[in-house]
Amino acid sequence: MVDRDRVEGAGKQAKGGLKEAAGKVTGDEKLKAEGKADKAAGKVQNAVGGAKDKVRETLKE
Repeated sequence: MVDRDRVEGAGKQAKGGLKEAAGKVTGDEKLKAEGKADKAAGKVQNAVGGAKDKVRETLKE
């Protein structure tokens, strides 16, 4: 079972990538910066979910 944080983190990363790309295309620096921030937050959340998965696996052993 994959931790929910991993799924949500991946979603944030994807959303951030789209926002960043849209900001580049439109020349909107604020949107581009928001996209980068969303991507970074998604990476952190994904990492937290991965750590939770490892803990669960270790406890099962």
